[in-house]
Amino acid sequence: MNYDDIIDLPHHVSLTHPHMAIPDRAAQFAPFAALTGHEAAIKETARLTADKIILSEDARALLDEKLQFLLEQSGEKPLVSFTFFLPDGQKSGGAYITQSGTIKKMDLYQNTLILTDKTVIPIDDILEIEGDCFSSI
Repeated sequence: MNYDDIIDLPHHVSLTHPHMAIPDRAAQFAPFAALTGHEAAIKETARLTADKIILSEDARALLDEKLQFLLEQSGEKPLVSFTFFLPDGQKSGGAYITQSGTIKKMDLYQNTLILTDKTVIPIDDILEIEGDCFSSI
């Protein structure tokens, strides 16, 4: 198409609308977030979670023995590391985390351990207990 018939005509100037400034014109074509939250949803879907490990009876018995030992040693406040399952709040599964500390008390009603730093650990979610105090076990 050839625009020779209109190329030399003067630019139209509206009598009713004021001339738009160049920054305002550019703002009309600025990118916008058509899919707000889409990237966050993709990241959440891609985030991996682990399944909870079910311990064998022997492993559970060893943990029970270590817990009993810690309760007997509560006056000495030994420093130990607990590896336990922390359920994910967004989707199924969770993650295993390790928390070090000393036991403040054992809540038999809630079946939890409460550490001196106020960390609450569900006893059924404990995978492993480690510490120098277990050298005899």
